[in-house]
Amino acid sequence: MSKSDAIRIGYTPGQDVTLDHLQDQIEWYDLKSGSNQKAFKYLKVCTVAAAAIIPVLAKLDGMSSVTAGLGVLIVILEGLQQLNQYHSNWIAYRSTCETLKHEKFLYLGRAGAYATVNDPHALLAERIESLVSQEHAKWASSQEQGQKINAAPGAKV
Repeated sequence: MSKSDAIRIGYTPGQDVTLDHLQDQIEWYDLKSGSNQKAFKYLKVCTVAAAAIIPVLAKLDGMSSVTAGLGVLIVILEGLQQLNQYHSNWIAYRSTCETLKHEKFLYLGRAGAYATVNDPHALLAERIESLVSQEHAKWASSQEQGQKINAAPGAKV
């Protein structure tokens, strides 16, 4: 069973708008979590490699420009990470994806809150929207915080 099969368990496209939306959200968060994880790890590996090479190059004659260039590269890579928040997005998106999958399996199994409610389908729709809205609010808040931190002193945000 491939990774995508596990995400699509209990889902047949086009049969239900709520389940279509849930599946779209699960797949979006899964994709974005993976891409943010890859970007974060790529930047970190490059940063660590550049930092590890600097002491070696510092001992060699005529390598001061390369050493300085690696220092600049590290600053740029860390700046990209700070600006794009790959690590925090990876964690938040993975968490939301797993929570949505959890809701899906509770709903399909008519377990948890879905076992006793009169309209499990309506509850699922409400819980999906609540989870996605919470994630969006967290993302918007982190973007505002990032803008405030990155803003020049005295600049209006």
